[in-house]
Amino acid sequence: MQTTLELVLILLAAAVIVAAVARAFKLPTMLGYLLTGIAIGPYALGWLPDTPQTRYLAEFGLVFLMFSVGLEFSLPRMLAMRGIVFGFGGAQVTLAMLAALALAFLLDLSLPAGAALGGALAMSSTAIVSKLLSERVELQSPHGRLAMGTLLFQDLAVVPLLILIPAFAMPADSLAKELFSALLKAAAVLFVLLFFGQKIMRAWFHRIAETKSPELFTLNLLLITLGLSYLTEHAGLSLALGAFLAGMLVSETEYRYQVEDDIKPFRDVLLGLFFVTIGMRLDVAVVWNHILLVLLLLCIVIIGKGLSIWLLTRLFGHGQNTAVRTALSLSQGGEFGLVLLALAADSGLLEPQITQPVLAALVISMLLAPIIIHRMEWITQKFVASEWTNRAKEVHDIALTTFGKSGHVVLCGYGRSGQSLARFLEAENIPFVALDSDPTRVRAAAAAGESVVFGDPSKREVLIAAGISRARAMAITFSDLNASMSILRHARDLKPELPIVVRTVDDTHIDKLKDAGATEVVSEVMEGSLMLASHALMLLGVPLSQVLKRIRAVRESRYALMRGFFRGATDINEDLSDEAQPRLFSLLITPQAAAAGKSLEELALDQLLVEVAAIRRHGIRGINPGPETRIDAGDVIVLRGTAENLAAAEIRLLQG
Repeated sequence: MQTTLELVLILLAAAVIVAAVARAFKLPTMLGYLLTGIAIGPYALGWLPDTPQTRYLAEFGLVFLMFSVGLEFSLPRMLAMRGIVFGFGGAQVTLAMLAALALAFLLDLSLPAGAALGGALAMSSTAIVSKLLSERVELQSPHGRLAMGTLLFQDLAVVPLLILIPAFAMPADSLAKELFSALLKAAAVLFVLLFFGQKIMRAWFHRIAETKSPELFTLNLLLITLGLSYLTEHAGLSLALGAFLAGMLVSETEYRYQVEDDIKPFRDVLLGLFFVTIGMRLDVAVVWNHILLVLLLLCIVIIGKGLSIWLLTRLFGHGQNTAVRTALSLSQGGEFGLVLLALAADSGLLEPQITQPVLAALVISMLLAPIIIHRMEWITQKFVASEWTNRAKEVHDIALTTFGKSGHVVLCGYGRSGQSLARFLEAENIPFVALDSDPTRVRAAAAAGESVVFGDPSKREVLIAAGISRARAMAITFSDLNASMSILRHARDLKPELPIVVRTVDDTHIDKLKDAGATEVVSEVMEGSLMLASHALMLLGVPLSQVLKRIRAVRESRYALMRGFFRGATDINEDLSDEAQPRLFSLLITPQAAAAGKSLEELALDQLLVEVAAIRRHGIRGINPGPETRIDAGDVIVLRGTAENLAAAEIRLLQG
């Protein structure tokens, strides 16, 4: 019999190899972990036995996954997305579970077994979908918001299912009693922790943060997570429920972003071990003997779930193109589906002849998900005749916004760099039109009175609608090489003489962008190095004229003097964390908000290192308001600060 150390060593060795291979081939590591578990599990090579000891060790991965889900459970976010999360997401999970109950009836399964099977099949992969949509810059698109809202509800639905599935496995004569007992315990724990826990948690984290000890902060985080998991387990519930509640409590404090960064290494490592143990459960021989059932279930998961999501999207009033994209995004199985399936199997609700084919179908669907999502545009155009009509409407809206503009600057992208450039253009009274494909950013900026419209600047018709033929210059402010090359190609065809400034992160693609038609290419790394060099030279006594001459020579040679460097181990973490960068955030003050009727001086947002950049009232935008300015209900406040500080300011403004 293997010792605990041997089990840990085998799991860690497998995790290291899989993570390295997946990173090399740019594949989701989770799928690699599943395949590794299949290979080294008891039904294949037999290196890792499927024992309670192994499962309990791997369950800590689920603990930290549920803690991360709890961190995402922000009440303001829930309220902002309540229609999508609880309406659309709730309908999707309900419909999937009803369909699974019908399937269970056909397979002659019990009602509790059907409910457990429905919960497993209803889930989609948060890890895969969020990663792929983020890479495609579609998280804030209409289908991206629907997909993420649905995934959020699915994550929340896991919590009651984790409580109910073990109760379903109880004898029929005591089922009602066990269900009532489990729900009563869960309600009591939720009430105590959420009613009393929030204030205690915030005060405790304040005390820990005041020590300014990263080590103590991380230890405290582990204590809170595992401590609440221990309490819920001994209350007859699950470890995962306690971790979820811990995440919920921390999410209501201003430390949630720092906590997310600190917990990530533990979560990723232990979650990898968890998915290895999930893969161990798959018996390839049983799957092969039931291959027709596996293929049928695979069709049910991908096609059946996809059609149901398409139908729901249409019923909720969304367009055909959004419905198809949302269905394609969510048509796979998910990691929580694997969790619920394993729990149902452990509880004895589902027999191996059902569990094995379902597990195989879920894993295969997750393997196919990247292919389906990457081919989303092609599939949508094949099935949606109105795709071009919707694109024409987008172009028409841009043309209406830019009608009459001449001698303006076209800003491609309205992120941090684009907004900074816009401030300088406004200061010089130079007209501009900003194009951005993030609807949330466009809505927030437009609410604050900014000049920005929704549109993908990499499309030729969008540039024409933005008045590129009448433009004075163009700036590409994001660092996506493929999109930048597409914009340059269209811009040079439409107006060859147009000056175009392109932003890039480093010097890798400077020549390529120049050859494609960029007038100037600004490298963030190189410009930062130039500023560092200029300050250092002046401190060393080099005359300013000589410094400027040297800097100009470097720029004229396309940074040739500074290109290439010896890479070291520390360069991996050289880039500044996005969470540490100042950002703008628009917040609507409702009549119930704590800030309504108070002055900026009373709110003391400067104590949180947050600055009020502007206030929009009755459509009029006031910049840099004074401390005596009073906040009224209906005002839109534009805040500037880091993500963590903005979270604290949001809590103060809305909750007091």
